[in-house]
Amino acid sequence: MPDRPDALPAQPAATGPAFAELQLAPEVLTNLNQLGYLTMTPIQAASLPLALGGHDLIAQARTGSGKTAAFALPLLGKLNARSLRVQALVLCPTRELADQVAQEVRRLARAAENIKVLTLCGGSPIKPQLTSLEHGAHVVVGTPGRLLDHLQRGSLALSALNTLVLDEADRMLDMGFFDDIVAVAEACPPHRQTLLFSATWPEGVERLATRFLRQPRTVKLDLQHDGSKIRQLFFEVEHPQRLAAVVRLLQHFRPQSTLAFCNTRQQCRDLVECLQAAGIDALALHGELEQRERDQVLVRFANRSCPVLVATDVAARGLDIAGLEAVINVDVTPDPEIHTHRIGRTGRADASGLALSLASSADRRRVAAIAQTLGFEPEWQPLDALTPDEAPLLAPMATLQILGGKKDKIRPGDVLGALTGEAGFSREQIGKIQVTDAYTYVAVSRDIFDLALRRIAEGRIKGRRVKVRAV
Repeated sequence: MPDRPDALPAQPAATGPAFAELQLAPEVLTNLNQLGYLTMTPIQAASLPLALGGHDLIAQARTGSGKTAAFALPLLGKLNARSLRVQALVLCPTRELADQVAQEVRRLARAAENIKVLTLCGGSPIKPQLTSLEHGAHVVVGTPGRLLDHLQRGSLALSALNTLVLDEADRMLDMGFFDDIVAVAEACPPHRQTLLFSATWPEGVERLATRFLRQPRTVKLDLQHDGSKIRQLFFEVEHPQRLAAVVRLLQHFRPQSTLAFCNTRQQCRDLVECLQAAGIDALALHGELEQRERDQVLVRFANRSCPVLVATDVAARGLDIAGLEAVINVDVTPDPEIHTHRIGRTGRADASGLALSLASSADRRRVAAIAQTLGFEPEWQPLDALTPDEAPLLAPMATLQILGGKKDKIRPGDVLGALTGEAGFSREQIGKIQVTDAYTYVAVSRDIFDLALRRIAEGRIKGRRVKVRAV
């Protein structure tokens, strides 16, 4: 984002107690250091000593606060690597969050040898999952419905389980998973450690905690966002002008990664159409998309192949995108908790962020109520004072989809080697590489996209030709 008088605030230095203060094995501390885990976030500092001590835990923490490490380190510390039986189970609300959690658990497990982490989620074929379960796993991460399916089939055995994690419990309940969660938890051994993480505390979460946790310790952090990290700006705009106002905001601030929230699917579609007409790359994420379409949208946004993602609150549940520069509220929500969740997707870790909200004159009272509840003074700016740059806002990367994935034993290193070896591209021209069961997605610099597509089609990966296309 260009240096402007109203640009983002400077990034604060990381603070917090060191991981070395915990009772962790030397090889675990070495791995944490290599991964850049030097100091603990507030949720890690508050919960890790309790969880590592074997206590059941209730922790209120939002996505992006570092909670994955807060439950992954304790569950990894109890694994018997020699036994390929499921010893830890993590329930997540969405496939995207489950994939992110599994990936982070694998990174944190590098200190131990051959720890197998398996994801079991709906929207993926069940047969490869059945085969993977036959070969065994130490940790399973999945969505409640698919986990219950495997339990009913008898393909998931939990007799060796010692840790159960309920991640984003409030979101799972919002999505109607209460009965599934209960069924999965009842299938677990009674003598286990249970760690429950939830950003909010509705009645359903209280019922789960009372039913399945034993003398839990509670960690409740201030869920307000650091005002020095997220700058909130409000603009008064009447309804008919909102879509054009979003264009103006993006043309002025020109963030490389923006999540725009709409209240309806139709508004998502209308806004994407308006943005594209203005030369701004944008994709929509809403409930009418098939799983394959949703996966491709999220891959493109996460790997910097599209600068703007327009989504409804429901479609964005469990979504965690690293390095999100800005959030735009196309409509102000009347719920302070939803407002907090929306803007909290930017300004994560040590990064800074921008939260831009559009509100009509009739919405000013609603904004005042949110500000009073959350304890901040709303900063209003006139939309006419912005100076839009009408040059196209395009992503720096573009995405290739290779037909072939984990089932074909393709690894990110194989794709990177093919592109930087025979194809002759530099490492800097290659972005994020994501390997799923059936496909591999690779981001490449926009200026080499056509050539990279041709080189992969003409070359070989793992000694064989592959089919590749643009997405």
